[in-house]
Amino acid sequence: MPSVHEKERNLERDISGKVEDALPGVEVLAVELSGPERFTVYVDRDGGVDLALCEQVTRVLSDYLRDYGVDVSSPGPERPLRKPEHFQRALGRQVKLKTEGRKLRGEVTRAGDQTVTVSADGGEVDIPYGEIVRGNLIEETA
Repeated sequence: MPSVHEKERNLERDISGKVEDALPGVEVLAVELSGPERFTVYVDRDGGVDLALCEQVTRVLSDYLRDYGVDVSSPGPERPLRKPEHFQRALGRQVKLKTEGRKLRGEVTRAGDQTVTVSADGGEVDIPYGEIVRGNLIEETA
C-alpha cells in the first residue's frame, strides 16, 4: 500500500499535467492530501491567483470529484516548495522541511538539480528532493 507521500507525488504528477496542459501559464506547486478522500492543489501564475482561476482549475479536475473533495488554493505566504526550481527561487530565504525521518528549519543556501542545501543546526544539510515530504517558505515578518 503506497504511503501518503507516494499518493501525493502520484496525484501531483497527474494533476500537474492536466492543469498545466489545459491552463497554460498556471503552475501546480503542490498537492497535499488532507484526508483519505480530500486533497488541496496549490497553484500559481504570473499576476496571482483569484477565485476565477481556482474555479477553472476545479473544472479541469472534475474527474477527481467522484473520489475526492478537491480544494484549490493560492500558495499564500508559506508557499509550498517541492521542485528544484521552487528552491532555486527561495535561495537566501528561510524554509521548513519535513522528510520521512526529520523536520528541519533553516536558510536555503544552494539548490542544485538533485539536492537542496539548508543551513541549519549549526551546519549545512544536503537533502535530496525525492526525500522531501513537505517544504514551505517561512513567512518573514519585518
